[in-house]
Order: sequence, then C-alpha cells, then structure tokens
Amino acid sequence: MQDKPASKAPAKRAPAKSARRRSREAALQGLYQWLLTGEDIGAIDAHMREQDGFDKLDRAHYDALLHGCVIEAADLDSVLAAHVDRKTTELSPIEHGVLMIGAYELKHCIDVPYKVAINEAVELAKSFGGTDGHKYVNGVLDRAAEDLRPLEVKAARKGKS
Repeated sequence: MQDKPASKAPAKRAPAKSARRRSREAALQGLYQWLLTGEDIGAIDAHMREQDGFDKLDRAHYDALLHGCVIEAADLDSVLAAHVDRKTTELSPIEHGVLMIGAYELKHCIDVPYKVAINEAVELAKSFGGTDGHKYVNGVLDRAAEDLRPLEVKAARKGKS
C-alpha cells in the first residue's frame, strides 16, 4: 500500500484590516511626512488621498486624526511630555506620530475604548516603528490614559481586582 502524501494545511490569512486601522495607518504616514518636512498639511493630505487603497479607509476618522493631530500638536505634546523620558522632538518621527495618534484618540474618540486606542497605537508601532518601539508606546499611552480618561481607566482596573 502506498502512503498518501501529507496534505498541507491551507496557509492562514491575516485578518482583513478594518477601515479604522487603515485610517490610522494613512494618518501616521501623513504625520510622519509632516514631522519630517513641516510641509503644508493640505498638500500632504492631498498626496495621501491619491494613494491606492485610500477608498478603503474610514475617511472621517482619517481626517480627524491627521488634521486633529496637526492642529493640536502642541497640546498633544504637552500631554505626552509628562510621560516620555525625553523631549517629544527627540523621539523617532514614527514613535512621535504614533503617540500623537494614540493621545488624540484617548482625548477625543470616546467611542474607542481606551484599551483599544492603546492597542491600535501599539500595532502601528509594531508595523512601522523600531524593534521595541511598541513597548515604549504602550507604556507612555497607558500612563497618558490615566490623565485623559481617568474614570474609564479606574473602572477597568477596579474590575480586574
């Protein structure tokens, strides 16, 4: 009797990216360019809108993140300054942009649970940042969440104990 070759299990596909995840990625790319060049955000935004796949993202969330982070850059940096170990201008532009997006979502996107906002920022840092940048992002945003969403954080931590 001849042995049958072992059948290979089908390769697992990564889950499809949500429209919100795509909007965060596009906003990060725009913020990165802005942080590096200081170019007009309108020009950066126009360039981002021409990219393949732009139609698959949550445009309202993208607009809020990109423009909101630029408009509130100084305020977001002051929130982050209390939790970073150096000036925000000394952070890598990717980590800086990720932290700005995370802080913006914690501050303004109350429909996004704080743990989700932090996790999404960590995933951005894993995808685009340095080797251990996601750990730094996680720690900074976890502490910033205590300032920006104290009741939600307290309730979540109380529920754990």
